[in-house]
Amino acid sequence: MKAPTTTATGSNKRRSQRVIISVPVSVSGKKVDGAEFQEDTMTLVLNAHGALIALAAKVKEAQSLLIQNKGSAEPQQCRVVYVGHSENGKTQVAIEFLQPTPHFWHISFPPEDWSSALLEGKATPVS
Repeated sequence: MKAPTTTATGSNKRRSQRVIISVPVSVSGKKVDGAEFQEDTMTLVLNAHGALIALAAKVKEAQSLLIQNKGSAEPQQCRVVYVGHSENGKTQVAIEFLQPTPHFWHISFPPEDWSSALLEGKATPVS
């Protein structure tokens, strides 16, 4: 997941909605020291283009990884787009799929205007 892009009006616009959900995944690749690793972890946040995960393995931006959705056993090539802070021996790592894979997570994402529709009163309340 990349940082939001800023438009000429200064508003943030993402390519797809983020969903806070834990999905079990297996991640493999090479650590910064060159040693290969395979680690089971969970997503922290995901979107149609990638995810934020917590890894014990030390990785760096732009490196390639292989992520596997443990629920479907589907693998997908991805790259590290952000390495965040570490806590309890794990580092937050944002990954982005190399190829568009909108159904990798096997969930339905909310529409792009979902949160703004609620804020602007466009949503119809459920009775």
